[in-house]
Amino acid sequence: MLAGSSFGTRLFLALTVVVIGCASSAWLVASALAPGIFHDHLGQAGIDHNSNQAAHVEEAFAWAIVLAWGLAVAIAVLLALAVSWYITRRVQRSLTAVTTSTARIAGGHYDTRVPSPGLGREFDELAVTVNELARRLDATEATRRRMLADLGHEMRTPIATLDSYLEALDDGVRTFDDDTRQVLRDATHRLGRLAQDITAVSRAEEHLTRIRPVPITTGVLVTAAVDAVRERYENKGVELHSRLDDSLIVSVDPDRLGQVLGNLLDNSLRHTPNGGTVTSRRANRDRVEITVADTGEGIAPEHLDHLFDRFYRADTARDRRHGGSGIGLTITRALVEAHHGRIRAHSDGPGRGARFTIELPVIAV
Repeated sequence: MLAGSSFGTRLFLALTVVVIGCASSAWLVASALAPGIFHDHLGQAGIDHNSNQAAHVEEAFAWAIVLAWGLAVAIAVLLALAVSWYITRRVQRSLTAVTTSTARIAGGHYDTRVPSPGLGREFDELAVTVNELARRLDATEATRRRMLADLGHEMRTPIATLDSYLEALDDGVRTFDDDTRQVLRDATHRLGRLAQDITAVSRAEEHLTRIRPVPITTGVLVTAAVDAVRERYENKGVELHSRLDDSLIVSVDPDRLGQVLGNLLDNSLRHTPNGGTVTSRRANRDRVEITVADTGEGIAPEHLDHLFDRFYRADTARDRRHGGSGIGLTITRALVEAHHGRIRAHSDGPGRGARFTIELPVIAV
C-alpha cells in the first residue's frame, strides 16, 4: 500500500500513529490508575463505597474524567496532527526542491540552485552541497566549452601552416630544405605547447592544481624568483633589481607563487630591452603587494582589461612573434586567485613600461 507513496505521506502517517498511540496510552494509564486512587481517597474520607453518596461522587468523577480527558486528548491529537502535517509539508517541499534541482542539474542546467529550506542545519548543508556541486559542474562545463573553442581557434594557424607546406612539398613548389624543416618543426612545437598550456590553464582555473600553503615571507619569494631568472636576464643584457620595502608573512605554496612570479618575469623579459624591478611592500594592514615592473614596450589602455583572458594578445605586449601562447597570464591569475589573492596590470601606454601587481593576504602575528 505504501510502496509507491511519497516520503511526506509516510512521515505524516508515522507521526499520526505516534500521536494516536500516545493519546491511547495516556487514556489507558489514566483509566487504570484513577479509579484505584479515587476509591482510596474515599476510604480515607470515611465514605462507604456501597453508599449512595459514594455512588454519586464516583459517577461525577467518572464523567469529569471522561469529558476532561476526552476533550484534552482530542485537542492534543488535533494540534499534534496539524503540526505534523505542517512539518511534513515543509519537509516534502524541501525534498521535492532538491530532487527537482538535482534532476535539472543532471540534465545539464548547471545554473540551477536550491533555496535554503530553513528546516535546520542539516537541510541547509544539503542545499549548500547541492549548490556547490552545481557551481563546480557549471565551471567545469564552461571551461570545457572555452577550451574547445580556444583549441579550434588556436590550432587553425599551425595546422594551416603544416597543410600548406606539405601541399607545396607534394606539388614540388618547395623542397625539404632547412627552412622548410624549421617551419614544420615550429608548427608542431606550437601545437605541443598549446596542448600543454590548455591542460595547465584548465587545471588551474578549476582549482585542481594542488595548493600546499605554508607560512613564508614575501622577501624569500621575491629573492628566489629573481635568482631563478637572473641568468636569463644577464644573457640578454637586461638588468633586474629587487627592492624589499616590506617583507611580510603570507600563507602560500612557494612552488606555485614561484611559478606566478616566473611567468611575470619571463613576460617582462620578452618585452623590455632595458630592465625590470621586483618589489614587495605593504598595501594596507591586511594585504601585501608584490610588483613586477619593466621599462619596455608598455601596454595600450584598451588592452589592460583583457590581458588575463585566455589566448588574448595585445598588438605589442603579447604578439606571437615573442613566442608566447597567450595563456601564461591566464594561468598566473588562476593561481593567484587560488591563494585568495588578486592580480592587476597597469601601464602608462605604449613605450612606457608595464607593472603587474600581486596582492596577497598577510598572516597576522
